[in-house]
Amino acid sequence: MAVQQNKKSRSKRDMRRSHDALTGPTLSVDATSGEKHRRHHVTADGFYRGKKVIDTGSNE
Repeated sequence: MAVQQNKKSRSKRDMRRSHDALTGPTLSVDATSGEKHRRHHVTADGFYRGKKVIDTGSNE
């Protein structure tokens, strides 16, 4: 089992952990429907970059 050679201070520990914070997903507003969606993803209506790319009308 690995054992540290020297104790790391609270400051060094916290500086290492400063990059561990989680961020929420980046959202954009669709120009066509005004709906919020994740960037670079198709909206629930099937639009991507203002164009209809998926037909979501038929649920077969």
